[in-house]
Amino acid sequence: MKKLIILLGIGMLVYACAKVPLTGRSQLALVSNEEIQPLVNEQYDQVLTEAKVVTSTADGQKILKVGNRMAKAVEEYLVSEGYGELAEDFAWEFNLLESDQVNAWCMPGGKVAFYTGIMPITQTETGIAVVMGHEIAHAVAAHSRERMSNGLVANFGVSLLSSAIGQNPTLTQQIFLQSVGIGSELGMLSFSRKHESEADRLGLTFMALAGYDPREAPIFWERMQAQSEGGARPPEFLSTHPDPNNRIKKLNGWMPEALKYYQGQ
Repeated sequence: MKKLIILLGIGMLVYACAKVPLTGRSQLALVSNEEIQPLVNEQYDQVLTEAKVVTSTADGQKILKVGNRMAKAVEEYLVSEGYGELAEDFAWEFNLLESDQVNAWCMPGGKVAFYTGIMPITQTETGIAVVMGHEIAHAVAAHSRERMSNGLVANFGVSLLSSAIGQNPTLTQQIFLQSVGIGSELGMLSFSRKHESEADRLGLTFMALAGYDPREAPIFWERMQAQSEGGARPPEFLSTHPDPNNRIKKLNGWMPEALKYYQGQ
């Protein structure tokens, strides 16, 4: 009986494997978009209720402009690459929130938030596009779904989301908040380096597709590194990469690929 349960568990894990769009990396996908999106919408609305939304300001309008431009380019690209169903899953929202945090995030379904603390480092619309591309990439690559699936396996065994909620709703809520990158201070969870590198690479492509020069990405991260060195503590946006120089090196390595899309504009 024990062997049968193990085999069933392995079979479910195999069945629940998905591929990350564009990179082809295999990932665990026990949670469907249909299950997670209502939780995401509720949490995003709560964030907007509790924070001061300043999207109507000049900087906020830049967030909207860059976000909508990139969302259009990303959706068109996904459709052209055979991911039309994925493109239909996005209901984009872009908001600027007043906070000293140097941070930004994108929840599943395209729910994006920037904090005013990151705007001086972005400096320009292209700088915003660097951050926007990286965050949108997390959503396109379904990193939150993958993290939540891994969390369910680690804490409940191979389990459905509904079953986990029934067993321990508090723990399930914590797993959800961590998976979508919302912590007690509304900051981004430290995504794994694997996810961060994947988002960096896809983000370069996405900003290039939208007509933003990807060569500005390493320059942005140099400014972010300088901010980290000059502050009392590293910005939240650097929490997953203790070695920014390594990040910049990888970005430059992917640059020829991104420039093909940029030069095609």
